[in-house]
Amino acid sequence: MQTTPVVKVLAGWLLVLMLVGTAFFATVSLLNRQLYSPEHQVGLYLDALRDGDGGKALGLLAASVPEGANPALLDGEPLEQATASLEDVTVGDAREAGADRVEVAVTYTLDGVEATTAFTLQRTGTEWGLFNVWQFEPGVLPTVEVSVVNSVEATVNGLAVGLPDGKASLASFYPAAVTAQYEGKYFQAPEGHAAVTGREAPPPLALATEATPELTRAVDDQLHAFLDDCARQTVFQPTNCPFNYLTNERLAGDIAWSIEEYPQASITAGDGGWLLAPLRGSARIDTQLRDFFSGAVRDVAEPVPFEFDADLTVSGDTVTVTPVVRY
Repeated sequence: MQTTPVVKVLAGWLLVLMLVGTAFFATVSLLNRQLYSPEHQVGLYLDALRDGDGGKALGLLAASVPEGANPALLDGEPLEQATASLEDVTVGDAREAGADRVEVAVTYTLDGVEATTAFTLQRTGTEWGLFNVWQFEPGVLPTVEVSVVNSVEATVNGLAVGLPDGKASLASFYPAAVTAQYEGKYFQAPEGHAAVTGREAPPPLALATEATPELTRAVDDQLHAFLDDCARQTVFQPTNCPFNYLTNERLAGDIAWSIEEYPQASITAGDGGWLLAPLRGSARIDTQLRDFFSGAVRDVAEPVPFEFDADLTVSGDTVTVTPVVRY
């Protein structure tokens, strides 16, 4: 039986339709595995972090900022710095984590340390009944607590951040690296680092403040001036000074004091201010004494060790050292 031309045409169209249908479903399947996949959503989120686009990242992550948290790290340059050390990123395949829920693990190195962050996404529906819609499971961003001893500001990821009462909680995306430091005219704190790898808050970034060389010089200058004034007094016991010379012999010449060794200032934080460790040094007395009994005169050139305390006050650019001498 011969096939009529009409049947051939219909068969051709049927074949075309089958091929088109197969290609259509293959395309839908491919798009669901790529552009509409949970892995793709995670990739978009990571790209937003690298671009410093906090608004896009926050929307994709479906996260909220904790009440009272400082949002300074969530956009722009601070956010770009947070991910500058994010390298060797691999987005793993989604794994089922319940009904319409998957977990996507991302491995990476952050500040040179290997870590993994797992993101949970949920299927919320489809587009045009064909393409899956995946969204991050809603949550709250973690916070990083930054504190500086005796300071109300710090530099965090390159941005000056106020620290009321010396500390603040800063909201952070993840994965992210947070770097904090403080550097002022008289005080500084070495860099502190925190790695935020999930919704759990990392250990607090507590910066230990230390004196700058400029502060040490300012304190030394005042201590030297105080002791030099003491040394200019030509008496055995200079007034309000930490050194003196006790003798039962009669003075037979001039008294000359000099400072052989000045104290070395050691400054630490304490009681909401700054403390000077006990100050130790050595003076020298040069004079002549006459013996009460024999009348003989002898030269005296002796070291006189001393120790005293001092209060330190720093207000703006003003440094005040107040010696405390106790007899």
